Amino acid sequence: MKKNLLKILIGIIAIVLVIRFSQSRFPGNYIRLAGFTQGTTYHITYKSKDKKNLQNEIDTLLADFDRSLSTYLPGSLISRINHNDTTVIADDHFTKVFHKALEVHRESDGAFDITVAPVVNAWGFGFTEKADVDSNMIDSLLQYVGMNKTRLKNGKIVKEHQETMFDVNAIAQGYSVDVVADYFDKKGIKNYLVEIGGEVRTKGRNPEYRIWTIGIDMPVDNNFIPGEMVQTRLLLRNGSLATSGNYRSFYEQDGIKYVHSIDPKTGYPVTSNLLSVTVQAGDCMSADAYATAFMVMGLDKSIAFLAKHKELQAYLIYSDADGNFKTYVTKKMQRNIRE
Repeated sequence: MKKNLLKILIGIIAIVLVIRFSQSRFPGNYIRLAGFTQGTTYHITYKSKDKKNLQNEIDTLLADFDRSLSTYLPGSLISRINHNDTTVIADDHFTKVFHKALEVHRESDGAFDITVAPVVNAWGFGFTEKADVDSNMIDSLLQYVGMNKTRLKNGKIVKEHQETMFDVNAIAQGYSVDVVADYFDKKGIKNYLVEIGGEVRTKGRNPEYRIWTIGIDMPVDNNFIPGEMVQTRLLLRNGSLATSGNYRSFYEQDGIKYVHSIDPKTGYPVTSNLLSVTVQAGDCMSADAYATAFMVMGLDKSIAFLAKHKELQAYLIYSDADGNFKTYVTKKMQRNIRE
């Protein structure tokens, strides 16, 4: 969904693939695909008994996805909703994302909110030009932010304010992984890895007949190249993984660092010692949304949340008072770490 190289780089978040192949053991059974979508890259590996290349089918799926949820396509469904086109009927993609966003919004006490778009845009992290932000502007924009100010009724979005807009970038990329993975499931493909912009979902085994191994990048500013500096590696058994962090998407102005994680309640970029959050969930859409929510919530609230939500596993990287990297890892994820 990003249009230039910089946005492509910062759009690729902190999970990278560490995959080793053994063609001698499974000659010709695994197919590897790569391409571009949503302003980033994808890498897909799957086992095919009939050796069928599904790249065209996958590219068609992802193009349809963009026509629904890309805020960078003027004619997309979400762009039309943002511009108050009252003739728009929400499709299956938008409906699923909206309901999941509403669920995570409620569970996270508002830390995740896809109506934060007007504020995200003002700070220069959205789909419009950056504004000259001051406190008065933020206060005026916050009146349009809030999932409770919009609803989906009979297939149409109803807004309290026409200025309310949706930005689903913090959940849609994970969902796009699910779209491809679900397509594989329907075709009976039992071994695959789908990675789009760093978000990952796996099933079965890799070409060496081992559990898929995923690398988590070290959250160092401007670490744009996945795999250059890996914090740790972990096994991912039939699950999804997504990461959110502020070390790739930020800018500095007048000596102040502004990060892309915006608190929907305050309208300001988050200031926190939490540097990176990797979440494991059953589906990638949930993992993506909760990773974003945790970056807004901060370290202590995220740890408390995870203690109550055992369906989620997480790897949190934060800095201590001396600037050293520290980690908090849930117990189940700890068992899958491979240093």
